[in-house]
Amino acid sequence: MLFSANLGFLWKELALPDAIRAAKAAGFDAVECHWPYDFDLVQVKAALTETGLPMIGLNTSRGNVTAGDNGLSALPDRTSEARAAIDQAVAYGEAIGTRNIHVMAGFSQGDKAHQTFVDNLRYACGAAAVKGISILIEPLNRYDAPGYFLETTQQAITIISEVGAPNLKLMFDCYHVQLMEGDLTHKLKNLQDHIGHIQFASVPDRGAPDHGEVNYDHIFGTIKGLGYSMPLGAEYKPQGATDISLDWLKKRSLL
Repeated sequence: MLFSANLGFLWKELALPDAIRAAKAAGFDAVECHWPYDFDLVQVKAALTETGLPMIGLNTSRGNVTAGDNGLSALPDRTSEARAAIDQAVAYGEAIGTRNIHVMAGFSQGDKAHQTFVDNLRYACGAAAVKGISILIEPLNRYDAPGYFLETTQQAITIISEVGAPNLKLMFDCYHVQLMEGDLTHKLKNLQDHIGHIQFASVPDRGAPDHGEVNYDHIFGTIKGLGYSMPLGAEYKPQGATDISLDWLKKRSLL
């Protein structure tokens, strides 16, 4: 199986270009990140070229984090900001060869928020399609992100169907789905046609996947059995230095 290092959590102490190099040295097959916009894209692209690692995903800007923003695209009164964030992500993603952009919904509720998210996703899918980029939406659990608009896979599938764009897919984060819905094995099988990227972390502490209530040997085997061949995103929070949290990766590489 192939694995992607999520550099939003792994090697956070390093600048993004150096974190890319660290991921290569550790044996990852790809990288992904959250918000790369403070880093010079020329340097980021150079690190990707040097290592040969693809950058398979990034997020749209959260907005004003100090004011509590966690995405903008489901906020009815902030459409212009949401679309500027989408444009920024598409431009940066195209420049570094990114395959997927996660459009963050933000803290909002209700029918107006739903329609706003649908409209902004149609805008995002149109802007991304001409660049060969897919748009992802990701349900977040209510414990880590209370009040986030998108909470469940069923809600995400309803929105994907309504938007009706072929380049709109589900980001299936095993950590979030387990906390909100459980039944990961059946969910992966039933939703496989809608999934654009899979991420993982232990539950409930969001650590490395070698402990906790989810048996990742089983989950990885399920994913492999479905014929899914893209890199799986290691989006976990290491307890201490990233390098000492990678026994799981060394073990997988020997299988």
